[in-house]
Amino acid sequence: MSAVSAAAPGAGGLVDEVFGPPPPQLPPSGPASGGAPVPGEQAPIPIIPGVSRGDRVFRAVFRSAGLSVFVIMGLIALFLATRGAQALRATGWSFLTEQRWQTATHRFGVGAVLLDGIIIALIALVIAVPVALCAAVYIAEYAPAGLRRLLISLIDLMAAVPSIVYGLWGLIFLTPRVIGFEAWLSSHLGGVLPFLKVRNEQVAASFTQSAFIAGVVVALMVIPIICSLSREVFSQAPTGEREGAYALGSTRWGMVRTVVLPFGKGGVIGAVMLGFGRAMGETIAVALIISPVFAISTHPLQAGGNSISALIALRYGESDKLALSALMAAGLVLFLITLLVNMAAAAVISRSRSGAATNE
Repeated sequence: MSAVSAAAPGAGGLVDEVFGPPPPQLPPSGPASGGAPVPGEQAPIPIIPGVSRGDRVFRAVFRSAGLSVFVIMGLIALFLATRGAQALRATGWSFLTEQRWQTATHRFGVGAVLLDGIIIALIALVIAVPVALCAAVYIAEYAPAGLRRLLISLIDLMAAVPSIVYGLWGLIFLTPRVIGFEAWLSSHLGGVLPFLKVRNEQVAASFTQSAFIAGVVVALMVIPIICSLSREVFSQAPTGEREGAYALGSTRWGMVRTVVLPFGKGGVIGAVMLGFGRAMGETIAVALIISPVFAISTHPLQAGGNSISALIALRYGESDKLALSALMAAGLVLFLITLLVNMAAAAVISRSRSGAATNE
C-alpha cells in the first residue's frame, strides 16, 4: 500500500512532463454564478444584425400602411359625427328610440329602421349559414380536386356580383314566386308562431315588399363570405389529428365531425358575425325590394319595413340641412354597430384554435 502511494506522485509528474501541467481551476463567472468575468476568459459576443436602409424603408412603408387603416376609420367616424352633430343635438338619446322620421317637427330617429335592419339580417343568416357551412364542408373535404377549383371560383364570382343585380333579381324574379310560400307559412304556421301571421293574407299584395323577401336576397349575398371563410378554416385542420381519427377507425364524416368542425368552430362563428355585419349594411338590394315604413314591425312576412342603409339611399337626394344631418347620424349608428360586430368577430377568431393557427 505504501509502495503504491509512493509511486503516485511519480506517475503524476510523468503525466505533467508529457502533457503539460493542467490549467488552473477558475472560479465560475457570469450572471448565474454572480462572479465577475476573469481577464482573458472568452465571453460570448452578442450578434446584433445590422438594419440596412432598404429594411428601414420597408418597415416604414408597411407600418404606415397598417396605421392608415386606423386613420381612415377614425376619419370616417369623425366625419359622420361632425355632420350628424346637429341632428343629435336636436333629438338627444331619443334618436335611438324614435320611430318616426319627421325632420320638419324634430321628431325623427332610427328606432324602427334599426330593428327592421336587424330582422332582415337575422333572416339572411338563418338561410345563409346552413347553406354556406354545408357548401364549405363539401368543398374542403368531399369535392374532387377539379370540382373543388370550379366551386371555389363560383363562390368568388358570387361575391363579385354587384348588389344591384341581386336586387333586380329579387324584385323581378323572386317576389312573384315566393308569395305562395309566404302565404303557406302564414296560414299553416301563423297560429303556432304569431310573428308569421299576416293581416289580409288573402290579398297577395300583403306579402310583397316584405322583410322576408329582402332577407332571402341578402342571404345570397352573405353566403359567399361565410362559405369562403369557413372553407379556409376547415382546410387548416391539423393533418395529424385527421390521420389519427382515420387510424382509430373513423369514417370521413366521423373525422369531419370530431376533428374539422371542432377545430373550425371559432372561425365559423367569426365568419357568421362578419356576414351579419355585411347584411346590416346592405343598401341597394334592400332599397329596391322593401316598402319603406317607419314603424316597428315584428311580422317579417308582412309588406313594409326599412333599414338604416336603405333609408339613407332613399332619402339622401331630397333632404334639407337638418334631414341630411339626421341621415349622417343614422350612418354613424350603423357604422358603430358594424364596427362592434367586426371587432367581436375578430376577437372570437383570434381566441380559437383556427385563429391561432392562422396568425402563426
